[in-house]
This record gives sequence, structure tokens and C-alpha cells, in this order.
Amino acid sequence: MQDTLNKMQEQALGAISAALDRAELEAVRIRFFGKKGELTAVMRQMGALSAEQRPVVGALANDIRSSIESALSQAAEKLEAEEAAERLCAEAMDITLPGVKPTIGHRHPMSLVLSQVKHIFLGMGFTIAEGPEVETTYYCFDALNTGQDHPARDMQDTFYFDAETILRTQTSSVQIRAMEKSKPPIRLISPGRVYRKDKIDATHSPMFHQVEGLAVDEGITMADLKGTLQTLMEGLYGKGVKLRFRPHHFPYTEPSAEVDLECFACRGKGCPMCKQEGFIEMLGAGMVHPEVLRRCGIDPEIYSGFAFGVGVERLTLMRYNINDMRLLFENDVRFLRQFV
Repeated sequence: MQDTLNKMQEQALGAISAALDRAELEAVRIRFFGKKGELTAVMRQMGALSAEQRPVVGALANDIRSSIESALSQAAEKLEAEEAAERLCAEAMDITLPGVKPTIGHRHPMSLVLSQVKHIFLGMGFTIAEGPEVETTYYCFDALNTGQDHPARDMQDTFYFDAETILRTQTSSVQIRAMEKSKPPIRLISPGRVYRKDKIDATHSPMFHQVEGLAVDEGITMADLKGTLQTLMEGLYGKGVKLRFRPHHFPYTEPSAEVDLECFACRGKGCPMCKQEGFIEMLGAGMVHPEVLRRCGIDPEIYSGFAFGVGVERLTLMRYNINDMRLLFENDVRFLRQFV
């Protein structure tokens, strides 16, 4: 049996040295130490030996077992080190190569313009007011001097939840709420989404964004309105831009005006972009109607005010020379990347 053990040790150490990976090493361990392993089988035969042979063979078997286990452990460590070295070589990185720049998003062009508008008005002492998008017909129409039978109401009748609840058609409703809650002096702008039953085309959408402005105080005149709008347009488009005020009618302002901006393409000479007029329509404005002030509890004999409303989309189109409003809503990253 001693010869068998010595031969087994020689075979085990040879098999361990020849193992090329962990799987082959595990096969050697199982061959000799498994339940049906060669060394395990020899150890089970120890009971058949005489009392004199048993201690000698037992000591030899334990020494051989220890030597094989030690060889297995050393071989496993060597293979692990070799695998780690191979992995490091395979995953080697050239730290001198330039890195991959991550894609970083940026603000939408309309968000950029709206932020600039807010900054301009905050610089003039205005505050920013917000209100609900789901409004009542009173705040959208009646309080703005546009009664149930007023013809101007047909142009803005919008999405109704019931007879008295609608999606707001303009952020003028925020101005009414502000005048009901606070007394003059009042200076605010009310940006937000509004909804109308417009068909989608290059210049219209059933949902768009609006900024309305309101100033109410003693001695407010049309000159204050003109100066405020001139400051806005120069802040957006640069010094020297020209505005044109045309008489118009709005139920909630008197007098009222349409405000046009000189065409950037032709500088007022007339071109296809401005339809040969030299100016492009931008917004509506006027002096707050005395009846609107009166309904909000403000005495029109003491106070006066101006109001205006401008589409953020229109400002953005002019700011970046975009010819189709639908581009602002289509989320085409090829288009949006231009406005970093």
C-alpha cells in the first residue's frame, strides 16, 4: 500500500503541474479527494491493515494528502495570477487618448427667450404672476369686457369642460385675479400656456405660450406702454429696433393697438418675409379699459394702466429667424442642437 500511495502522490503532482486552467485543476482535486477519489479509496482500506502497519501507512497517507493539497493551492494561486495578468492586458487603456465627451442637454429655444423676457421685466421692477390653466369663463371673458354675446368671443371660444369652465385662452385672466387681490401700484407679467381652437400651421397652434403684462398706477399713459415695449424689443433684438403702433380694437383696452416690429430681412423696405409691408405683427396692447378696472375694484378716475400680450413662440421665431412654429414642438434634436 505504501508503494501505491507514493505512486499516487507522483501522479497527483504531475497532473497538478500539467493543469492549464482552474477547471483542469478542479478535475485533479476530484480525482484524488472526491467521494470516489483514489486517495479516498485508499484511506477507506486502512481498517484492513494490521495494527503494526496502520500507524505507518496512516502517517504516510496524511503527508501525501497534505502535499497534494499544498500543490493544489499553489497551482490555483499561480493560475489566478496569470488570469489577472491576461485580463489586465486585454483591458489595458491608453490614458493618453482623448476622452469621450458626454452629450449634455441644453435649454429649449423658447425657454431661453422666456428667461430673457423675465429678466428684462424684472429689471424694470415688474413681478411674475401665475394662475390656473383651467379657468372660468368669467376670468377669461366677462371680467375682460367680453360678454356672452360679444363677437370677439367667437374668435377665442376654446376647449370647454362645462358651460363655465374652460382651458384659458389668454393669461389676461391672471391679471384680473391680481387686480382683485392687490391694489395699485401693480406691475406684473404673467407667462404661461394658453389654448385656442386654431388649426396647426406654420404660425398657429391650439396650444401656445403667452406673456401678458400689466401696469396700473396713477398717471400711467400710452407713452409708458410704448417705452416698456421698446425696452423689451431692444433687450431681445438689440438697440435701434423700430416699433409701429397701429390702431386696433380689443374689448379690454381703450385705446388699443397692434404692435409691429421692423422686418429684419429688409429693414422696413418690404420683402416676402414681411409680405412687402416692412413690418411684422408681434403683439396686441393698449390702455386698460376703465370698466375692467372698475370690475376689479380699482377706481378708473384715479388710476390708469396699460396691458399687452405677446406670444413666446412669435418672439422665438423672430429671435432665431425660424420660419415655422411647428419646429419648436417636434422635438427634433437636429433642429434643437442649433440653439446651444
